Amino acid sequence: MRVIAGTYRSRQLVAPKGTGTRPTSDRLRETLFDILAPRMAGCRFADLYAGSGAVGIEAISRGAAQVWFAEKAPPALAAIRANLKALRIAQGFAIEERGTGALLERLVNAAEKGADALDLVYLDPPWEAQAEYEKTLHLLGSERGRAMLAPGALVVAEHSSKSPLAEHYGELVQTRTRKQGDAALSFYAVPVRSVPP
Repeated sequence: MRVIAGTYRSRQLVAPKGTGTRPTSDRLRETLFDILAPRMAGCRFADLYAGSGAVGIEAISRGAAQVWFAEKAPPALAAIRANLKALRIAQGFAIEERGTGALLERLVNAAEKGADALDLVYLDPPWEAQAEYEKTLHLLGSERGRAMLAPGALVVAEHSSKSPLAEHYGELVQTRTRKQGDAALSFYAVPVRSVPP
């Protein structure tokens, strides 16, 4: 597993010990960031269910201004910290050890107080954890959740290509899906509503 491009290109990353985490493959990360490339410079990025942190680190490598990692499994947290330390990344990130729900709650509260919103959100729960997809995507598509999404923000969910996700979660609407082997990436956005004159 390695960083695909950017400042830390070709640097090796470690995966969490054990079988509890399924890292996003280098090939799928390359596909993801080829699509996200025009949005990366200076963006605010959330890596939910972060595992090794490879996706968030790729975002930092490609110019994200701030990355939030949400993960609560101790082996995965150890891998995230080891990867950041090995690459000497000392700023521009935050780690939420209580997991995705706690991070989103924190970001919603911050957005309601005027903090900058997220430009890109990536989520990759265990593929069999359908309830995690539902809960997280419904929150992001809710009125309260949308407060933490910047105008034009994109939400990307990695999932099994055999288990398609819904086309709508609240205000989030699926805009495209890319399949690659057993994996798929579903992209969601909140449609821009035209304001009547």
